[in-house]
Amino acid sequence: MKKITAISGIVLMVLSPCAGVSYAKESNNLIQIKGSDTIVNLSQAWAEEFMKEHPEASLAVTGGGSGTGIAALINGTTDIANASRPIKKKEIDDAQKAGYYPEEFKVAVDALAVIVNPANPVKELTIDQLSGIFTGKITNWNEVGGNNEKILVLSRERNSGTHMYFLENVVRKGHEKGPEEYAPSVLMMPSSEAIINETSQSTSAIGYDGLGYVTPEVKTIAVAKTKEGPFVQPSKETATNHTYPVWRYLYMYTGFKPQGVTKAFIDFALSEKGQKIVEAMGFVSLPKKE
Repeated sequence: MKKITAISGIVLMVLSPCAGVSYAKESNNLIQIKGSDTIVNLSQAWAEEFMKEHPEASLAVTGGGSGTGIAALINGTTDIANASRPIKKKEIDDAQKAGYYPEEFKVAVDALAVIVNPANPVKELTIDQLSGIFTGKITNWNEVGGNNEKILVLSRERNSGTHMYFLENVVRKGHEKGPEEYAPSVLMMPSSEAIINETSQSTSAIGYDGLGYVTPEVKTIAVAKTKEGPFVQPSKETATNHTYPVWRYLYMYTGFKPQGVTKAFIDFALSEKGQKIVEAMGFVSLPKKE
């Protein structure tokens, strides 16, 4: 798949809040898409196919994390913000203060896979055990049935929506405002690929990644909400039926009700063809009713 590169020379302008249209100059059919690194490759694939059908359109797709994308939406420097977590109330408030009114679009489903090195004998963990590992309460693999080896814990960096989702739903066990935090010893990695690479090379490593980034070089862990189980492996099927406990939606946000090329692109992503690309990229297409 060829890479969608940033378009040079794009002139952006912030329109008055009452204008109710996208930020980029849609008369030139240019749209900016920024945000989640989880979704960046998927968005690039969508952009390639969309531009084949709409040769008059130019799309610039960049990552940087969900927080970066939403911040760009608030300050008027992107048409679409990709996010691997829902937008926060404070972000909505900040957007409205700036004159923008975020519109949310669920574009795919993802299982957030817990991964270890294939040589690691541990096959399953509970949410409570994972919280203990990532908060530093559990520091050796022999505490969860593994080898006598210090655990190397990997996380996405703090601006990542995946980081925030894992914090709230695993580290804090579903309590968004819980007191638990990542231990200072946790290594914050710059990308999903970096977590895959480190885990594939270190027998002591544990991390997490979107299902679409998992490769044969790592092993996925079956996860259960409680020690009684069931312990479920991440997969397209278990993300679809929500039996895997760490699943999520992936999102696009616009600052206003989308129009023009922006609307056409979102419609394409949600179309049957767009959702087939979701599956081809290793993620999970939306249920028909959604």
